[in-house]
Amino acid sequence: MTEIATRAATAEAIYDGPGSLITLLTDTAELTCNTATFDEGAAGAPVHFHTKATEFFHVTGGKLDILVDDEIHTLGAGDFIAVPPGVKHAFAPAAGHTAAVFVGFTPGMGRFDYYRLLGRVNAGEATVQDIKDSSATYDNHYAESPVWSGRRRSAEP
Repeated sequence: MTEIATRAATAEAIYDGPGSLITLLTDTAELTCNTATFDEGAAGAPVHFHTKATEFFHVTGGKLDILVDDEIHTLGAGDFIAVPPGVKHAFAPAAGHTAAVFVGFTPGMGRFDYYRLLGRVNAGEATVQDIKDSSATYDNHYAESPVWSGRRRSAEP
């Protein structure tokens, strides 16, 4: 395998929701990586799971709430967590904070087109149904969590 290099000046950046920016780094069969930055109050990612990939998170700034199964962890700068296949999870900046996160998947799965789809939904060029219809393609399956939905409600003023 040859090295993988992505230069900041040429990395593709996608706004996937209000206050949420994803910067694409690499998308190979072995590894998919991006960074995500969240403004205070950004929605983050809803509850979901992957059947094939482990998703991992390294917080590089701010604070991130992450649901893993039915437990919410608050991670700060330097903290790391990996979520194995089949485990439901969600993430968003902790109440009152921003967050910057390095996110990866192993194995990779051609997820850049999924992020582009999220950007098109944010821009009004695609629908939430398009996202639902892509679940099998991108191994991104949505789920429910009373713990996570309760967190979102309790964080609102």
